[in-house]
Amino acid sequence: MSDPGLRTTDSTTGWELIWEGNHPDHEGHREALTTLGNGYLASRGALAWATADGVHYPGTYVAGLYNRLTSRVAGTTVEHESLVNLPSWLPVNFRPADGEWVAGDEVEVLSNRVVLDLRRGLLHRYLRVRDGAGRATTIAERRLVSMAAPHIAALELTLTPENWSGRMEVRSGIDGGVTNSNVAEDQLLSNRHLQTARTGDDGAETVWLEAATSWSQVRIAVAARSRLAGTAARRLVADPDAVSHEITIDVAEGQPVRLDKVAAVHTSRDMAVGEPVAAALASLADAGSFDDLATAHELAWRHLWERFGLEVVPRSNGHDAGVPALVRLHLFHLLQSASLHTVDVDAGIAARGLHGEGYRGHVFWDELFVFPFLNLRLPELTRALLLYRSRRLPAARREARALGRRGARFPWQSASDGTEQTPTGLFNPRSGRWMPDNSRRQHHVGLAVAWNVWQYYQTTADIHFLRDHGAELLVEIARFWTSLATEEPSISRFHIRGVMGPDEYHDGYPDRPGEGIDDNAYTNVLVSWLLQRAVEVRGLLDHHPADRQLWDRLAVTDDEVRVWDRIGGHLTVPFHGGLLSQFEGWERLDELDWAGYRRRYGNIGRLDLILEAEGDSSNRYQLAKQADVLMLLYLFSAPELQALLEHLGYPFDPATIPATVDYYVARTANGSTLSQLVHAWVLARRDRAGSWQLFGESLVADLDDTQGGTTREGIHLGAMAGGLDLLQRGYGGIEVRDDALWLDPHLPDDVASIAFDVVYRGHSLAVAIHSEQLTVTAEPCAADPIRVVLAGRPFEVKPGQTIEATRGA
Repeated sequence: MSDPGLRTTDSTTGWELIWEGNHPDHEGHREALTTLGNGYLASRGALAWATADGVHYPGTYVAGLYNRLTSRVAGTTVEHESLVNLPSWLPVNFRPADGEWVAGDEVEVLSNRVVLDLRRGLLHRYLRVRDGAGRATTIAERRLVSMAAPHIAALELTLTPENWSGRMEVRSGIDGGVTNSNVAEDQLLSNRHLQTARTGDDGAETVWLEAATSWSQVRIAVAARSRLAGTAARRLVADPDAVSHEITIDVAEGQPVRLDKVAAVHTSRDMAVGEPVAAALASLADAGSFDDLATAHELAWRHLWERFGLEVVPRSNGHDAGVPALVRLHLFHLLQSASLHTVDVDAGIAARGLHGEGYRGHVFWDELFVFPFLNLRLPELTRALLLYRSRRLPAARREARALGRRGARFPWQSASDGTEQTPTGLFNPRSGRWMPDNSRRQHHVGLAVAWNVWQYYQTTADIHFLRDHGAELLVEIARFWTSLATEEPSISRFHIRGVMGPDEYHDGYPDRPGEGIDDNAYTNVLVSWLLQRAVEVRGLLDHHPADRQLWDRLAVTDDEVRVWDRIGGHLTVPFHGGLLSQFEGWERLDELDWAGYRRRYGNIGRLDLILEAEGDSSNRYQLAKQADVLMLLYLFSAPELQALLEHLGYPFDPATIPATVDYYVARTANGSTLSQLVHAWVLARRDRAGSWQLFGESLVADLDDTQGGTTREGIHLGAMAGGLDLLQRGYGGIEVRDDALWLDPHLPDDVASIAFDVVYRGHSLAVAIHSEQLTVTAEPCAADPIRVVLAGRPFEVKPGQTIEATRGA
């Protein structure tokens, strides 16, 4: 449900989001959307004096920092791993010397205005408060998490007494007594990940706190400097899990008082750090005033916007005027979750960004929707994020061995060390019962890893990455799937049984729940694609001495390559009524009364929970949580999918695609923010108006919290990045394949033009798309010429060259 306090997305300039008033039911939602971060560090947009009280949640996170705890749930001991909520650097409280702290119950908030400045990466807050004695104070805050200095965060608080004078007390410090309590469904779990080790101050303006995680033993140091203009008395206040300075200052009616608070965060996981407390104090000593930090921070954001600009110009009918602001909001949160500061961090793409604790901060397959956009903007970042997977290859091999398989099996939910972190149970609040969670059968996450490896290589031609990391990932994932495939000699076909597809609502058949389904079309087609790529890479890396050493080390033989080729051409893909079936036996499942369920329940995104509460099961029906078969049309163009199926021996008529899309869209519950995105993508070629409408709905999924209160637990990063990719690659018609960059745009009728810059094999290309005109300009550089296919016309593009093509609307 949308926040009633959201007054505007500033459609005039497209750079600000503004909220007015106090709406406690939406505060957590607002805090997630006003999170500030830099790819290493992020803090939610909670009030500086807020605590985790069920309304507010002032979480702070560092990318890739996890801890594991053990809990007793429903009579079972469970181990669970989470992205850790770190000691909070935010706490600032104030009061008249004889009054109540501003965070107190007797203090009334008279007005509240919050402005998120996307251009500069700043959060502004303007409040008026009045205490029980009638004393009113105006509060103005600016806040940043530095994009220029990744370990630094800061706020500036300006306090103006409106109708009183006297002494003011300000308490500013660090809270180490935090827990992981952002997610309602995790309330039964242990949540104290930190143990405070020591606190201290420098005898002047700085306090510091060091804590350590209980299992992973990561040391975290936070140092905070609080500087208040004017003459002030200061004393240290230290508790077992917190440390602060209490500052007393004389104030006069109408005269503002300014507090600058600058914090530094370091951990024992950081590069080039000996001791975290010393590192935090050193970073803090290097940091200037808030104004100094803001200047450098705004410059860094300006450079990011120059590199990641994505200009969408709607036609002048007015109803899409807010689209540019929403596009920038998505870009903003993507860049706060993954930036150049992420490159030196061992971290993956958390499904909910660094904005909350949804899914416990785990890494899923969402990178499949994130990396294609990053490949064409900041490929060095994609490379670093792929290394998160490469470093966990030994764990993936162990996961495969545990299943009695060869190769590498990547977990559905990954965190610190690459072991499977998917819960085995799911609590259904509708029925009050625990349900088995068999999502770990979603082995297709490994196919997403392979897809991302190949797309990165096609975009960059980074042969060194392919040789050093990518080929090994492709080989080991291929080995897992070939060991999972079983042959049916009588029909010369292979089957892959006992898996789950992206749908998630079918963990088995009605008569054998939890055992997986057979021959999922998405899975089998992707496995065939993977095995073809593995064969291709074996031939591609065959010229350098290091290539021979690679194949020797991996013990890849010609016989094994022939097995890849044979299985890759003979996997089973089910059809029914001339359409691709989601899996074998799909057509024998019952049809659901969709209209009846929508009438009874309204939001049916979680049909699995609804049906279980009725004593039924989603395994019985032709339904899907999110796109499954249609994911094939998200990843492949119609000609590519046709070629893949014909390689498998299945004649495929692309004319059946519209019927396939209609069939599965009608049977999808859209229980994931990714679903509307994928549907918008597959409709982009044949129903532009429908595609644009779905895209618009996906743009507001987090802004309006359309998943029923989940945004307070973090934004949905895959859907945000995927929407950007839909604009760039989907409507822009960009493909990277066959050693060429292909552009064949299909703009929706509501869009006048799209413009953006991409990076392809060392070239920076400015792309401008109008309804009838397509222009690509290569910036001057030293890179070799590249092949570009523009609306079906091949070009060899040299640095500094501009090419154009004219096409129909």
